This record gives sequence, C-alpha cells and structure tokens, in this order.
Amino acid sequence: MTLSRLICLIFVAFLSAAGTAGLQSTRAQEGAPPVKLNLKELGISGLGGTTGFGASEPAKFSASFKLTEGTRKGTLLVSAVIEPGWHVYSITQPPGGPMATKIKVTESADFKVLGPFQSDHPPHVKPPDPKAGFTVNSEEHEEFVAWTAPIELAADSKAEDLQIALSVSGQVCSSSCIPFSEKLTAKFAGYEKPPANLGEYRPDPKFEAEALLSGHIEPAAAGPGGKARLVITAKPTPGWHVYGYSPIDPDQANKPTLIVLSSLPTGWTRSPVVASAEPKVEPAHDGLPETYTHEEPVTWTIDLAIPGDAVQGEYVISGYLGFQTCKNKGGCLPPQIVRFRAGIPFAEKEAPGTIPLEFSKPTKAGTTKAPGEITTYTDVAKLAATSPAPTGKVNWSALAPFVGFGLLGGLILNLMPCVLPVIGLKVLSFVQQGGESRGRIFLLNVWFALGLLSVFLVLATLAAFGSLIPWLGQNLSWGQQFTYTGFKVAMVVVVFAFALSFLGVWEVPIPGFAQSSSSSKLQQQEGISGAFFKGVFTTLLATPCSGPFLGPVFAFTLAQPPLATYIIFASVGVGMASPYLVIGAFPGLVKWLPKPGEWMETFKQFMGFVLLGTVVYLFSTINADWFIPTLALMMAVWLACWIIGKVPVYESAGKQLRAWAIGCASAAVIGWFSFAYLGPMKHLYEWKPYAPDSIAKLQAEGKTVMVDFTADWCPTCQLNFRIAINTPNVKSVVEKNGVVPMLADWSDKNDTIKRKLEELNSISIPLMAIYPAGKPGEVIVLRDALLESHVLAALAQAGASRDAAQAASTDATTSVASVRREGEARVLEGRAEP
Repeated sequence: MTLSRLICLIFVAFLSAAGTAGLQSTRAQEGAPPVKLNLKELGISGLGGTTGFGASEPAKFSASFKLTEGTRKGTLLVSAVIEPGWHVYSITQPPGGPMATKIKVTESADFKVLGPFQSDHPPHVKPPDPKAGFTVNSEEHEEFVAWTAPIELAADSKAEDLQIALSVSGQVCSSSCIPFSEKLTAKFAGYEKPPANLGEYRPDPKFEAEALLSGHIEPAAAGPGGKARLVITAKPTPGWHVYGYSPIDPDQANKPTLIVLSSLPTGWTRSPVVASAEPKVEPAHDGLPETYTHEEPVTWTIDLAIPGDAVQGEYVISGYLGFQTCKNKGGCLPPQIVRFRAGIPFAEKEAPGTIPLEFSKPTKAGTTKAPGEITTYTDVAKLAATSPAPTGKVNWSALAPFVGFGLLGGLILNLMPCVLPVIGLKVLSFVQQGGESRGRIFLLNVWFALGLLSVFLVLATLAAFGSLIPWLGQNLSWGQQFTYTGFKVAMVVVVFAFALSFLGVWEVPIPGFAQSSSSSKLQQQEGISGAFFKGVFTTLLATPCSGPFLGPVFAFTLAQPPLATYIIFASVGVGMASPYLVIGAFPGLVKWLPKPGEWMETFKQFMGFVLLGTVVYLFSTINADWFIPTLALMMAVWLACWIIGKVPVYESAGKQLRAWAIGCASAAVIGWFSFAYLGPMKHLYEWKPYAPDSIAKLQAEGKTVMVDFTADWCPTCQLNFRIAINTPNVKSVVEKNGVVPMLADWSDKNDTIKRKLEELNSISIPLMAIYPAGKPGEVIVLRDALLESHVLAALAQAGASRDAAQAASTDATTSVASVRREGEARVLEGRAEP
C-alpha cells in the first residue's frame, strides 16, 4: 500500500466518523424526533397561537401560585396534563438527547423567584436512541407532571391583583413530536395554611397507624459541594411494629417501609437508605414469607451530595413514606402513606442546624383520581418501581448484560472521531514493531492497554466517589469532566503540545511517542513508557465521545454501588483495548501495513495537523469568556515547546533540564497572567447598561451617576476596571453614597457612545464620567490610566445621591439623640443613688 493510499484511507475514515457524530450531535441538539412530523396524519390543520398545537392538544398547560398564610412566601406552580400515549421531556433532560422542557418566568419587581423549578416526581428514564441521534438517556413525563418553584412577593404587591407571566417550551412526543411554546399567566390561587405537622406526624391510631413519625434535614443551609442529610424516624407504639425498609414493594401481604424521593434538585445525588438498626427477622411460617420488623424506634437516613456549581437559592426536597404498623402478636392496620417536604436554603457557606420536615396526608383532589395523583400505598410502590433507589448491593444477574454491552461499546469507541487521531499514531507503532520478537510486541500492547485502563480506573473512581472529593462535590458520569473549564483548557494544552511535537517543534521525552528525523536511535522504537502514555492519551481523547451501547451502560451505574461501577468501566476499557491485545498476540494481522520508511515521518506530521483539528474542536467547547486566556496560554505553550526543542535530545541532561525549566517557567508566567487579567472578572457591584437619556433624569432625581467608557479591545480600560474601579473600597463608596454605575461598552461600533465621548471633548478611551447629584450639566471627567485614589477622590467631589445623603444625616441625628438619651439616663441613675 502506498503512502497516499494509506493517508487517504485514514482521512476518509476520520471524516466519515466525524460527519456521522456531527449529524447525530446536531439532531440531538435540535431535539430531532425519530420520525418526521406529518401534521395531516395527526389530523392537525394548522398551528394556532403560541402553543404549536392545533385542534388536538396532546398536552395542556396551566399555571398558578399560592401563598402561605401570614407570609409573603409561596409556590409558583406549572402543570401539564398529557394525553395517553404522549409524553413531554423533563426540565433536567441532559444535552445530547431530546429537547428539554424549559420554563422561563418574566422578571418583575412585584415578586422574586427564590429557587429553581423542580418536578413533583422523577421522570421515566429510557436508554439512548441512536436512530434519533440521542447519545444520552431520555427523561420522560407521562399523564401528569407539576413543576414548582418557591417565590416571595414584594412588600407592596397585592397577591389578588398579581399576574405572573411565564412561558413553557419543549416538545410533546408519541411516535412523532410536536414542538410547543406556551405563554401562560399564573394567577393567585389562594392561601395555604402553615404546615400543621412540622417536624412530627402522628397518624390516627384507630384507622391509620400506631407510630409517631418525625424527621428533619441537616444542616440548616447547604454550601457548594457540600452535603445534606435527610433523617426520618418511626417510633412504634409499645406492642406494635413497623416493617423494615425495602427499595421496592415485593407485593406481599405485609408491606415494607418505602421511602421515595419525588423531588431532588438537578445535579444532586443520593446515597442508599441506611437504617439505624437491623430489623428483626421473622422466619416464614404458615405460607407467609419471611418478614423484617422494627419494634423499637428506628431512624432512616439518606445522604445527599450537592454539586459544586449549584446556584444559590432555595431547593426543595420532597417525597413519600409508605409504611404499615402491626401488632406484635397479630393484627395489622392498612398500609399508609405520608408526604414529607422541606425547603433547604443554598448559600455560599454551610450553616449548622436542622430544618424540620413538613408532613402531610395526601388526599384525593376530587371524586375521581387526577392523572399522576398519589394517594395510596400502591401509588408510592409504583413510583418506587419506576424510579429505583440505590441499594448499595450488586445485582449480578442485572449487571451481566451491561458488561457485555460495555465490551461492545468500548470496541466501537475506537472508531469515534475523538480517538482516530491517536489511532493513526498507534498504526505507526505497529509498523515500528515489525521485526521485533513476538513477546516484546505483546508486552508493548499490554502496556498500551494498561495505560488505557488506568484512565478508566480514574473515571470509575470519580463516578463512584466523586462526591467525597471536596473540590469536586459530585459523582462524574462518562465525559462529565468536560463540563469543567479547567479540564477542557488542560486538554487543549496537552493536545496542542503533542501536535507541535508531531510537527517537529519539540520532542516528547518518551521513547517512541513522538519521534522526528532528528531523534536519537533510542527513540526510533516504541518503549514501554511510550506505549503506556499512548493508551492514556487515547482514552482522554475518547471521553467526549459516546458510541453505541455506552449511554445505557453508563446510565446503569447511576444507581449502582461502587463495585458495579468499577466493573462497568473496566468492561468498556477492556473492549476498547481488545484490538491491540489481539494484534499483540497475533502480529501477523498487520502484515498489510507498508514497511518502515520515510513515509512514516510524513504520516506523523499529517497526524499532527489532525491533532490541531482536534484542538479546534476542544477549543470550541470552552466558554467564550475563556477564549482569549486559553489562546494566550496556547501561545505560551508554543513558546515553551520551541525553547525545549532548541536543545536536541542527545545533549547533556543539564542543558535539557535548563531548557525545560526556562520553557515551563515562561509558559507558567504567561498562563497565570492570561487567566488573571484576560479572563472574565466578577463585578463587585451591579452595573446598569449605558442610557444617555437617563443621566440628566437621574441627576434631577438627586442621583449621582458614574459612567465607565470601556471596550474589550482596550487593555488600559480593562486594567483600570480591575485595579481602580472594581475594588472593595470603590464598591463601599458607591453603595454608601447611592451612586448609579453605568457601563458604556464600546467594544463594537456605537455612534451614541461616540457622540457622548465627543461631547466630553474626547475621541478615545478609557474615560470615566461622574455626574454629581442635582447638578445637571456638571460632569467630572477622568481620562487614561487610573488609580483607585483617583476614582475615590472624584466620587468624594461629586458627593452622595440625595436619598443616601439624607439617610446619612438621619443616622447621624439618631446617633446624637441616642448618645444624649444615654447621658441623661446616666445622670438620672446617679441621682437615684443614695
């Protein structure tokens, strides 16, 4: 086979796989259904209003809100009633699957949404559908679903007159899908009484149960990456017992205790249910099965792991407790259910304490049972079966088929576009191994497989125990490490550095990994270290891809104990490594490859350009705010590789070490500067968009206005903002004096900003203009580079806004009066003394 034919073969394979993955990704992002929509076949003549539905509506949406009596807080509710055979997708539907349902509330000064929307019950999870281009599980709601979010009304808003505007969008699907975009208005639906059973609940002993229930959530406020614990205690009446916990109802006469979480915030993970004491085992007798009972008080706990990237707000934990109480000497009351709920604040730091659970008894909403309504133990058992909780035990019979799918999915993973650039390099190593002993060839491929499996071991650890790592705070599923900007930046840098190595800029000091024409003879043959790190590199590049079978395989691990997770990840790794182990055992399988020659250098350099294409792809996955710092870091790595490459590998260790020290230090300094000063910066105080017409109005209203004229392309502007404007001292003065900050962003052409600059006798930026309160036409202008002292002096010269000044005057007057009263009191006390 000629060089041109070999390159064409690999290039065509790469483009074919990349095109297929790209098409699937595009279809997945667009929520493409597996079947094309034909409105005539559905009997829909047209699309009316904003709903996307015609005469037949497979899903009907409504919205309302309620308040708790005596408070300004309440719940905003959005519900969907879905026709049989249809479904909508969850609001937590991950990317790469069908179109998620989205709820957007129009902001208003009359109310505030305190936390995210959450569904009243978990969605039904289905494995990925490759035919539809879905690479992740689908999360479906059928019949009925309600989403709620905590709200708080402003002090001057009237609930009866308030109308909350919101929109719901997504798609409703059966064999086909219909997109919808509903505009809703939530009106006041009345007051709810404060929970009567806060922290404790005692069922009616005559008709319900002989037990006292209590529960809470701890801590009183959760922090990012922290933990929370749900605690529920059952205290049977003397002479009675409750049954032990079970994840599902075994459908027997005596009902086990069921604990089902119906609402868990997005990204939170849970542990298996843990009992404070082992239940008493009652052996099977008289045709009755073996049972497990608690005659003494028993406490069940569920640990909740909170993701590190969760936003601040109030999150709701809710669920159902199904249980039955029986006499120790025979006779049982009917099985019962109790709903529990608690809102847990999520703040910057964890706060000690507990939050009592709100217990309530579910009742039917009407004479007929509403879709999805949970009122009986059977309903809770059905919910437990459709949303299985982790048990902490390995189900070997259920695990076996997923191990097979893992092996097959890992094998196919070698054909994914993420992996092909490195597979080409592995082809080179097969050529290099020609003429070596069969034992050495097998050994090198074993080391390649070990490198590959080592990454899967790390990924399995992150998937099983990621929530225990403080800086991570959550278990990571396959590819989820790419949701972290730091990891993506690191991958861009690593792949870019290897691409430069393949193009001859420098040489990786690993035998046989990236040799060039100037390499020493020791590097002309693949070494153990080179084989191992090729396996590591191959797997790291594979993780953004998810081939067939891998979606359901990795989804299976979500509710499995750590051992099952390790077995699943190992099966995928073995499947991915299997071709190399087979070739290592039977080297004759690669006889069709051409003999070693000059073509190898050309092929390696070509693969360097393929890796640069991978860099472009990885770069596109990074948040736009980090584009410039990452690009600057890449240039720094290029400089470091050039410095290292100037010293050939045959030079002394001292010279090589010096080159590495200089190169790495240069890259580190430039990289630190890039991410410290070129990346996004958190604004310490809120800036309003520039509105020139409102400046005079704000001045007339007694407001001091500070306008910063800036642009992304102006480095001095960015430096001013970091060291002189966006500082704690300036923030303190701005807030104390009631100054209104405005940001005039001139990054793009803007004639309005240009005219304002000309009015201020300036044609360039940076420039800051401060308009004093109550002095229309007067302006304080600061130009060019600034110091914090300049800004503070200008704000002092401008003075405070009128309301802030009056408040300060009132505080001072109050303080003087307080001191005077305190002095008078002391005088009176002195007179009263004998």
